[in-house]
Amino acid sequence: MVGVMWKPTDALPMAGEQRKTLERWIRAGTTPQRMVLRSQICLLAAEGRSNNSIAKELDTSRPTVLLWRERFRKQGLLGLSEDSPHGPSAQRLDPKKVKTIVETTLQTTPSDATQWSTRTMAEKMGVSHSSVARIWSVHGLQPHRTKTFKLSKDKRFVEKLTDVVGIYLNPPDKALVLCVDEKSQIQALDRTQPGLPMKKGRCGTMTHDYKRNGTTCLFAALNVLEGTVIGTCYPLHRNEEFLKFLRKIDRETPRELDLHLILDNYGTHNHPNVKIWLQHHRRFHMHFTPTSSSWLNLVERWFGEITRKRIRRGVFKSLPELVAAIEEFIRLNNQNPKPFVWTKKAEQILEKVNHCKAVIETLH
Repeated sequence: MVGVMWKPTDALPMAGEQRKTLERWIRAGTTPQRMVLRSQICLLAAEGRSNNSIAKELDTSRPTVLLWRERFRKQGLLGLSEDSPHGPSAQRLDPKKVKTIVETTLQTTPSDATQWSTRTMAEKMGVSHSSVARIWSVHGLQPHRTKTFKLSKDKRFVEKLTDVVGIYLNPPDKALVLCVDEKSQIQALDRTQPGLPMKKGRCGTMTHDYKRNGTTCLFAALNVLEGTVIGTCYPLHRNEEFLKFLRKIDRETPRELDLHLILDNYGTHNHPNVKIWLQHHRRFHMHFTPTSSSWLNLVERWFGEITRKRIRRGVFKSLPELVAAIEEFIRLNNQNPKPFVWTKKAEQILEKVNHCKAVIETLH
């Protein structure tokens, strides 16, 4: 019996970024199954697998494999988004048109809006809005989204940045590094009506209006090495309360260790009364972040956790109830602490900041 020998198949050319996009589509739970199949076909073809073995492994036909690997070869990722079961579409967009849509999205805005939508772009370009959506998806464009940022104007930015990052990456011997800050004006909010519980096909509900039952201020000190938190609530946010918190830190940390505190430039932290107290407590060393650089203080990351997990959706019928919830969160956190690890070097941050400054200067 003579064995059947298949002609070797050339591997499908594929860039590294294209491979990552296909793998991301396969992992995403919201990707349509037809797109998952097409992505799997192309990834296996890029490994040099034969068309027959791909068809057998994915339980599909050889013509289907040939169709989508050819689409990818000619059009790349965009070719996989075009549905055409009977061969190439007569309405396939010209590559020049795709380039024009991408450039228009990046470089212009509509006369009556701050950003393009798929429909306004489709009307301008004479294509369907679904075609615009596919092009934006392939090129990673999301005109409806923005991210906030602010560059620090602190004249000592480099000095302060280097100091704080140096403490994170090379902490002093026989010392504790504590990130200290206050989360002020935390409101004890009670809803005007009970919410409905979550069930299949429906998320939980809360009324849009609420009743205010007072506010509190959370003072917190995050132990960078361990992830534990020293925290307490005070009704006000003054230098008197900050001094009380410093005394609490002094009591609850080993006396033989120096304390390096990372804080922002809020006036309370530099109050004359605080400076006098620090002169008599030499184991406290203050490291101030640059102005407009709260992201350098790791306790802000922990504040995000308590806000998301315990405060934002909480219902508090009184101020003591809110304070009790915060104290319980801190207690549970300290039973199973998870430290945040700082990895960025000062040089990397400065390079990114300088790039942003150059871009801003170019735009203006």
